[in-house]
Amino acid sequence: MHIPFCAHRCDYCSFSIFTDRQYLHRAYLDAVLADIGSAAERGAVFGSVFIGGGTPSLIDCSLLAEVLRALPMGDGAEVTVESNPDDVTEAWVSALRDAGMTRLSLGVQSTVDHVLSSLNRRHDRANVAAAIAAVQRVGVPSLNVDLIYGAVGESLDDWRQSVDEAISWGTTHVSAYALTVEGGTPLASDTARAPDDDDQADKYERASELLGAAGFANYEVSNWARPGFECEHNWTYWRQGSYLGFGCAAHSHVDGHRWWNVRTPDRYIDKVNSGASPVSASERLDSSAQALEALQLSLRTRQGVPAISFADGDLADLVAGGLIDVRDSTARLSVRGRLVANAVTHLLRVPESAGDSVGSSG
Repeated sequence: MHIPFCAHRCDYCSFSIFTDRQYLHRAYLDAVLADIGSAAERGAVFGSVFIGGGTPSLIDCSLLAEVLRALPMGDGAEVTVESNPDDVTEAWVSALRDAGMTRLSLGVQSTVDHVLSSLNRRHDRANVAAAIAAVQRVGVPSLNVDLIYGAVGESLDDWRQSVDEAISWGTTHVSAYALTVEGGTPLASDTARAPDDDDQADKYERASELLGAAGFANYEVSNWARPGFECEHNWTYWRQGSYLGFGCAAHSHVDGHRWWNVRTPDRYIDKVNSGASPVSASERLDSSAQALEALQLSLRTRQGVPAISFADGDLADLVAGGLIDVRDSTARLSVRGRLVANAVTHLLRVPESAGDSVGSSG
């Protein structure tokens, strides 16, 4: 579920978000509720829910709670809500936990003020500390912390501080993302702030060391979790599962058929209210494209792929270069390999003899 509202657009953000549509909160959530109702009438039952943005924590907790209670969820469903430290209060966390939220994802990005300023984030370390204190007082089953590394001016010690503090909060999951330059963003137009590849590699390796020592296991290139706290919703994406997207610019997928909604909240509201489909466009992958995508996604995870998914020469080079580890006929990215995961995935091929083993190893 996409909540497209933000108080401020960060310099690196290229998402479909809007800073001038606060007056649409109620109408937008009403449209989402109507869209959910249509899905429920078709028999949809959700094993996981992810409310992201944008900034879901800008929405009044009573409105978000109303949406959560309307979702047709199966027993034990994982329910994640994203939030910014600026907005988190005990009342907000408590209301959503009582409405079914099982997992809170906090967009910390850094705990160092000058790094947050470099990222053009509005919150500071004091906001983060207050938000964490509120979460700890209320208590949630699972807490994820999002971090970003590679901002100009961020030292290795700055990065270590952010990771160490995230671990110290009783966090169950950490997502650490390299700062990425997206076209059309303020970051893209300011080359002096472009991240350095070697610096980001050093910080990724440091994060992997610190998190591993603290009992977190890497289960996807950018994600670490304590045992039993992996994000089930994200596993749905990585395993090509079926999911439905609600809200503007939200994406859906069922059996190789993907579609996505109109981009703006205004159009989404108008489409739903008029009884028209909010879908903007779609695509359908053939079986070979699905099989290759399954390998590409699986390689990014701890599951890995059948070793025969690489040509013999490529596999030998990857192993010799320390990018791939092979055990029990399964190839997995090493820590070093994760740094160049996109390049490695381009060497994958669908093995003729793999059959149903594609994407299911590990």
